[in-house]
Amino acid sequence: MDAIEITEYGDSDVLTLTEREPPAASDGEIRIDVGAAGVNFADIEQRRGTYPDGPSPSFVPGLEVAGTVAAAPEEAAVDVGDRVAALASSGGYAEVATAPVERTVPVPDSLSLREAVAIPVQGLTAHNALHEWGGLETGECVLIHAAAGGVGSLAVQLAAVADAEVFATASTDAKRDLARELGADHAIDYTETDVAAAIDDRTDGDGVDLVLDGVGGDAFAASLEALAPAGRIVSFGMASSSVPTVATPRLFFENQSVIGYHLEHALEHVPDRVHTALPELTEHLAAGRIEAVVDETFPLSAAARAHDALADRETVGKVVLEP
Repeated sequence: MDAIEITEYGDSDVLTLTEREPPAASDGEIRIDVGAAGVNFADIEQRRGTYPDGPSPSFVPGLEVAGTVAAAPEEAAVDVGDRVAALASSGGYAEVATAPVERTVPVPDSLSLREAVAIPVQGLTAHNALHEWGGLETGECVLIHAAAGGVGSLAVQLAAVADAEVFATASTDAKRDLARELGADHAIDYTETDVAAAIDDRTDGDGVDLVLDGVGGDAFAASLEALAPAGRIVSFGMASSSVPTVATPRLFFENQSVIGYHLEHALEHVPDRVHTALPELTEHLAAGRIEAVVDETFPLSAAARAHDALADRETVGKVVLEP
């Protein structure tokens, strides 16, 4: 099969198209003919060798796939030929991947595979950060950073569907326009505007009840300044590569919370809490109440170009490789 292999850590040019033997499914795993593989910041960090507990070369990258079932164990709720999306156990940048039964979900007929590949990582992250971890309630104000990205574009829509007041940050006019189209009530240019001051002005000093931060650095600092008393920040990444910190007295004097979220760790330790999101998430997608925004698709041979586009913030929504 064709696959992308990383034989040493480095820049995007270490992503090499090669021929490999298809992976064999272990007990409790499904073998999937890959139709779409998602590209995520976690893949970039794994390629660089900076992802905590990431794989060592040589390896095939890729966390999430969508495709058709080639083989499934008896206990699986899907059959050969069914369309599925999954968090892969073998690298997803390939024509064939494997995934645990419990990390594989059926794809509604109304979704294409390139849309469905957003479910396993970005869809679950958005819903979990808002609801299962963030505890969003109707009428609350929520700030979503990188609102035009893969997680952000879904989170904006999910928050709007939940009747929250949505504040979105993005760097360009086009990205802010997209955030508004997806349901954001306010779109803020974080490159030119003091985010906390803008929120203070637009909420009459009340601040936001919930923040979703996958950026870290300056975005996290602005989130603290914008947070209402008893507000919550869900921190699920640091795309800025800048590690945020907070002094605890700042939190306990305002009864505020910073909540950590990491999908793979959560799936390992509290899977039921993660999977609580799936029925509502897939129903919203199938019914068209939310959409997986797919910006660009690349052939497998262009994986390096896909990584560069994502790393350089040139994309919106989901970036997809199609073997």
